[in-house]
Amino acid sequence: MLTAQEIATAKAGFRYSQPADVFHEHDDCIRLAYEWLDAQKTIATSNGKFRPLKHIIEKWAGRYVSQSDVEVAAAMHPRIRGKYPDFNLSARLVLPSDKRLEGIGEALTQDYRDRLILDVYSTREDDLEG
Repeated sequence: MLTAQEIATAKAGFRYSQPADVFHEHDDCIRLAYEWLDAQKTIATSNGKFRPLKHIIEKWAGRYVSQSDVEVAAAMHPRIRGKYPDFNLSARLVLPSDKRLEGIGEALTQDYRDRLILDVYSTREDDLEG
């Protein structure tokens, strides 16, 4: 799990795509975005396909996540390259396991999970593990 110090360091040195609109409600939002990104398969370069990633992540995490949170989480992740929303993610998205939400206090604290759309995912992480 990302520590508060790791997150603070990443935020302090980060060059946001929209500096005037930087917003971080809680460090857990970065942790949630990181966990979602961590479950994804990556490819060599960005796929050029626009996806509303922050909204997809929010619906899985059950909580508001800002674009700034996703940008910082991606920058912290060793496999993720590119600029929001054009990361080196496979077009075939993986629905992360709910186990990834454990220990993140802000997970599932808002009604975003009620709007989860499974059609955006090609597979489930739980299926890949078993």
